[in-house]
Amino acid sequence: MTIESTSPDAISERTEVLHGEQNVVKTVLQFICRANNRIDACVDSTKPALALGIEELREAFVGAKRRGVKLRYVSEITEDNVVYCKDLLKIVNELHHIEGIKGNFYISEREYIAPATFHKASHVIYSNVKEIVEYQRQFVFDSFWSRSIPAEQKIKEIEEGITHYETKVLENKEQIFNHMKAVLGKANERSVVSSVGGMQLVYNNFFEQYKTIVDKQRRRGGLEVKGKGKGIRWITSIDKDSVQLVKVFLNAGIQVRHIKNQTPMNFAVDDRYFYATISKMENGELMENLLISNEPAYIGHYNSIFEDLWKNGVDATQRIKDIDVGVDLADIEVIPSSARARAVYLNIVNTASEEILWIFPTTNAFLIQDRMDAIPLAIKAARERNVKVKILVPTNRSIEERLQQLREHYALETVDVRRISQMSETKATILVVDRKDSMVMELKDDSKSTFYEAIGLSTYSNSKAGVLSYVSIFENLWKQSELYEELMKTHEQLREAHEQLKKHDKMQKEFINIAAHELRTPVQPILGLSEIVLNNTKDTEQAKLLEVVSRNAKRLQQLTEDILDVTKIESQSLNLKKEQFNLNEVITNAIEDIMTKKVSPKTEINNNNAAIKLQYHQLQDVFLYGDKGRISQVIHNLLYNAVKFTNDNDGAITVIAEKKDIEDHEQLNNIGQRVIVSIKDNGKGIDPQIFPRLFTKFATKSQTGGTGLGLFICKGIVEAHGGKIWAENNQNESGASFSFSLPIVIAKNSIY
Repeated sequence: MTIESTSPDAISERTEVLHGEQNVVKTVLQFICRANNRIDACVDSTKPALALGIEELREAFVGAKRRGVKLRYVSEITEDNVVYCKDLLKIVNELHHIEGIKGNFYISEREYIAPATFHKASHVIYSNVKEIVEYQRQFVFDSFWSRSIPAEQKIKEIEEGITHYETKVLENKEQIFNHMKAVLGKANERSVVSSVGGMQLVYNNFFEQYKTIVDKQRRRGGLEVKGKGKGIRWITSIDKDSVQLVKVFLNAGIQVRHIKNQTPMNFAVDDRYFYATISKMENGELMENLLISNEPAYIGHYNSIFEDLWKNGVDATQRIKDIDVGVDLADIEVIPSSARARAVYLNIVNTASEEILWIFPTTNAFLIQDRMDAIPLAIKAARERNVKVKILVPTNRSIEERLQQLREHYALETVDVRRISQMSETKATILVVDRKDSMVMELKDDSKSTFYEAIGLSTYSNSKAGVLSYVSIFENLWKQSELYEELMKTHEQLREAHEQLKKHDKMQKEFINIAAHELRTPVQPILGLSEIVLNNTKDTEQAKLLEVVSRNAKRLQQLTEDILDVTKIESQSLNLKKEQFNLNEVITNAIEDIMTKKVSPKTEINNNNAAIKLQYHQLQDVFLYGDKGRISQVIHNLLYNAVKFTNDNDGAITVIAEKKDIEDHEQLNNIGQRVIVSIKDNGKGIDPQIFPRLFTKFATKSQTGGTGLGLFICKGIVEAHGGKIWAENNQNESGASFSFSLPIVIAKNSIY
C-alpha cells in the first residue's frame, strides 16, 4: 500500500507499508545507503541483538559510519542484552539508554522507517514525507534522546551493580503504562495506598503482574524472606460499593486493610521504586501523570508512612463483615484545618445534653476559646438544658477575673471550675461531651490570640474506648485538683518556713566561720610554743607529752582550716590565687613531703626505709594556670588517703599524670587539652557504704578516723578550676584509684 503526498511541490514524496522479510531488509539497506549525514535509531531491548545478527545490516551500518554518517542509537540496555550493546558501541557513534522504551524506528535526514513487529521484521512502514520525518525527529526521537543516559554509564551500573538514582514525573499515559509494566515484572513486593479507583486501575491493566508477585511469595511458603519481599499489601477505604472488588483482590492473595480517612495522595512503594499521584483515577482509568523515584530516601520515607497506616488499619475481612451486618466503625477524624476544627468543636458543645468536661493546658487556651464563644455556649447549655459543666484550667489574674464575671452574671450551680498547674509537657485542649464524643486540639502556638493561629491538628472521635479513656484522665485530674486547692493554702506557710530555714542556715554558716577563725587564733601559739619547748627539753617524759600536745594541735589546726575551706566552697567564695606553675614540681614536692613526714599514727615513711613503694610516672613538664597551693592541697590529701588505707608490708602507690584531648568541650570551657592525675593504691579499696556519697561532707566511717571533709574540699577546689574528680575500685585487683582532671590553660603574656 502506497500513500502519495497530495502536495504539488512534493510529487516524489510517499508513505508506504512494505511486506515480506526480503523487501524489509532491502528497504532498510537502501535507507542506510542513502543517508548522507546522520541516522537516528530508537529501538526496544531486543533490537541490538537483531541488528548485529543480520550480517548485511551490520556491514551497512559500518559502511555508513565509514562514509561519515553520524549514527545515534537509543535503546533499553538490560542484563540480557548488555553484551550486544557493548558490540553495538563499536559500530555507532553514540548509544544511549532509556528505560522501558518500546518504539522501533529509524530516521535519516530525508527518510523514516519503522518495523511493524518486535522480532522478525515481516513488514515495515516507510516514508520520505518531509513533515513526517521532521515530526518524528523533533517531537519523538529528540524527546527520547533528551531523557536518555549514555550507554557507558548504564553498562557500568549493570556490571558493577550500581543503581542510577532519579526522580521524575511521567506525563504520558503510554509511557506510564510501559514503565509500570516493566517495573512490576521485576518487583518482589508492593505496598499501595490508594482509592478504590486505584484498585480498579490495577485490575484493568496490571492484575496479572500483581498475581505474579503474590505467586512468588506463595512459592516461598508465604513467609517473608530477606530480600524477597512481603507480597502485596493494599490500604484503601472500603464501602458497600467496593466490597466485591476488594474480595477479588483478597482471593488473589493480596492483603488489604481499611482506613476511614483516605490520604489525598495515592502512592505505591516496592523494593526498588516509589510512585505517587494526586489523580483521582476515576473508573479505573490510567492517571494523567505519575511521580516516580528510586531514591532510597523516598522509598524509606514512604515505607515508614505505609507501615504506620498499615498498623492502624482494619483487616478487610473484618470490615466487610461489619458492612454485611450493617455495623459501622467508630467515627474518627483527623482535622488539619483549624477552620474545620472550630466548626466541629462548637457543634459538639452546642449539642451537649448532659455533661461537658474540659481540660485546658494553659491559661491562654481557655481565653482563646472563651473569645470564640465555646465557653459562653457551654454556659448557655448549663442554663437552658441543665448540662453539667466541669472545667480544669491553670489560673492567673485574667482567668480569675473572667470566672468571677461568669459567677456574678449567671450564678449557676452546674458549672464548676477547678485549678490545675500549668502543663509543660501536654499541649492539647481536651473536650468530652456526654461521654460519647471527644475532641483533642493540639496547641501549636500558645502565644497567639486567635483559635486559627494557635490550633494545629485536631482529632474528633466517638470511639467508646477512646472517649472513656479521656473521661478517666479527666476524673483523675479532677480528684487531684482537690489536693491542689489544699496545697495552695499551705504554699505560703511553706514559703515562710523556707525563708526561716534560709536565715537559720545563713546564721549557722556565719557561726561556723566565726568559730573557725577564733579557733585558729589560739592554735597557732600553742603549736609554736610547744615546738620551742620540745626542741629545748631533755626530759623524755616531757617530750612525749609535748608531742601529744603538738600532734593534737596540728589536728585541730587542720580541722579549723578544713571547716573554713568548706564554708568558702559552700558560699562560693573560694578565692583562687592563680599563677603559672609546673604541675610536675607540685606532684614531686607532695610525694617528698609524704615520704619524709609522719602521715599516720602508725607509719613513718622516708627515702631510705620505706615500707610502702611510691612511684611517679613523670609526665613531660606541664604548665598550668591556677592556684598552685590549692592544687598541692588536693594532691597531698589524695596521697595521704592512699597511704592511710594501704598495707605497710606490701603496699604500692602509683601516681600517673597524662595529657588528653578534651572530648566534652562544653564541660571544660572549650579548652583544647586537659591533664589527668591518677593516684592508684593496692589497699582495701573504697567501702561500698561510703562510695555513693564519697565526695560529700562527712563521708567517713568512725573506725577509719578523720572528719570526712577532705574529699569534699578536693572536689570544690578541682571544680573551681574547671575540672572534674572521680574515684573507682580497681578491677581484678585490690585497692582504689582517685583521679582528677584540669584544663590546660596558658596565662596571658606567659613565657611558656
